Amino acid sequence: MIQNIKGFSKLSKEEKIEWISKTYFSNPTEATKTVKQYWNSNEDLQKLHDEFIENTLTNFYLPYGVAPNFVINGKNYTIPMAIEESSVVAAASKAAKFWGERGGFKATVINTEKIGQVHFLFKGNFEKLETFFKEIKPKFFSDTENFTKNMQKRGGGILDIELKDKTSALENYFQLHATFNTKDSMGANFINTCLEQFAKTLENEANAYAGFNEEEKNIQVVMSILSNYVPNCIVRAEVSCPVDQLSDDASIDSREFAEKFVNAIKIAEIEPYRAVTHNKGIMNGIDAVIVATGNDFRAVAAGVHAYASRNGSYSSLSHAKIENDIFTFWIDVPLAIGTIGGLTTLHPLVKFSLEMLGKPSAEELMQIVAVTGLAQNFAAVRSLTTTGIQQGHMKMHIMNILNQHGASKEEKIKVLDYFKDNTISHSLVVDYLEQLRK
Repeated sequence: MIQNIKGFSKLSKEEKIEWISKTYFSNPTEATKTVKQYWNSNEDLQKLHDEFIENTLTNFYLPYGVAPNFVINGKNYTIPMAIEESSVVAAASKAAKFWGERGGFKATVINTEKIGQVHFLFKGNFEKLETFFKEIKPKFFSDTENFTKNMQKRGGGILDIELKDKTSALENYFQLHATFNTKDSMGANFINTCLEQFAKTLENEANAYAGFNEEEKNIQVVMSILSNYVPNCIVRAEVSCPVDQLSDDASIDSREFAEKFVNAIKIAEIEPYRAVTHNKGIMNGIDAVIVATGNDFRAVAAGVHAYASRNGSYSSLSHAKIENDIFTFWIDVPLAIGTIGGLTTLHPLVKFSLEMLGKPSAEELMQIVAVTGLAQNFAAVRSLTTTGIQQGHMKMHIMNILNQHGASKEEKIKVLDYFKDNTISHSLVVDYLEQLRK
């Protein structure tokens, strides 16, 4: 049985690796070699990466690719994407080229409101609490001026603070529900700092409030934290063209394709089993750009999927219609992201990504991210409703299969040539590779 280790965080990186290798691996030397081969030869750069998190052993690589030829609001972009899944970058690039020839993508930021909450328990009369809140509300703003003055200079800050009665769901439970504009910053630390001060102000003012009895003065703050659900921080991306221009393949009828595409989207709108996979494909595009630009893909994903459930059932993020012989395809997606702070000023490849995008504002980056998600979705649904998803995906995936089985350069050429016109699956590729080797 493996014993717990004390003081692991205080060990040097070398000591941590040595303990991991000896404790968990049958070949400690090989395990250590695997870890160390991913270290950067530039010691300063490696030290920078080591200090991003705790107990760092090495770097974990993801492929960093680009999807060129995106036209968004009349401006050309090459979009960085960090992702390991085959065919995602190729699909985005193909969709970008397709829509670039039809006027490009349009994107609009609808709102940029972010949310934070102070969750607290209050045992007493709600009317008295409401009166108290109205009296001290200005104090929440004045007590946070030291934190908000720089944000206010950039046009952001605290937008509003509301008192919310949640006692119908949980006894004695109330919220301070605050909204923020954090401009080009992701704003997590800013919001949480403000919220923690709100909590102190709430407790201090309640304790001194003459209108409360002793029990009412004893407000219990449970926690103060931002929300990753941002239904009022929305960006819309869309494309449209005449129906007769929707197909670039002579074998595919444009009208039939358009109608089939719209029905595929409608199915994702009403069927949660389909909607989850449908939206996962959208997130292939969104997350790849979020990671490449140093934003929090976990926060974005949580907020996006909550938004997809906002009407009581999980549904498609994208929508499509045909009106007056015009095909329109669009997406509304919540994105609380930034272009300053966090990794954006530290990680060299994040800085590379942002410069390649023209050093966008947070709102411009929201548009870029949403468009990439829409492009990915278009490519996937087009494949599903025409040739099938596997034809394109497996052609991209075949190289992973060959690398997994140690195929030589000559073997790869023969396998790729054979499967140009044959059905592709993992087992069929492996079988053919074995035949070649015999």
